[in-house]
Amino acid sequence: MSGGGWPTAELDPVRRLKVIAAASGRPVYAERRFAFPVERVWAVASDLENELPLLVSGLRSFAVAPAGEGGRAAAGDRFEGRAVSALGHRERFDIVLRPGWCLMQSAVLGSGMAARADGDDGCLFAFYSSLRIPGGQLADRVRAPWSARRAERMLDRLAERVASGSVPPRAE
Repeated sequence: MSGGGWPTAELDPVRRLKVIAAASGRPVYAERRFAFPVERVWAVASDLENELPLLVSGLRSFAVAPAGEGGRAAAGDRFEGRAVSALGHRERFDIVLRPGWCLMQSAVLGSGMAARADGDDGCLFAFYSSLRIPGGQLADRVRAPWSARRAERMLDRLAERVASGSVPPRAE
């Protein structure tokens, strides 16, 4: 505690995501240690347009643009995403994307990813999603076994993409 104020605690991105996931009710939450540097894992995971459709089954495409009203860009870490499912369903997401941190929210779904270094040779990566609709907690409970397997497969695909040397193109 400093200066008589409230105590504060800093949480690393993975712990912060775990808190957000827990507060969402009955989320799908998966966490895995990768034997790759955090920068290498995050370069793949954070390439939402090119890699997210390869990682998330049922996602046909994901387009990202700077957030802002009237076409004016907002803060540099805020974006708008447009997801299209394999069945053609379209969903708009508000996104906060920073090194090691991504939080996405639509009218229907809240989700996020986080990564932090773990030792000299690896990183810890986490993913969560939860429905944000009325009755979403009940639906999350019903879909939990299927969703947990789906999240683990997503982490498997992330490991494969990182191991294959997938290096997303970076805009200059």
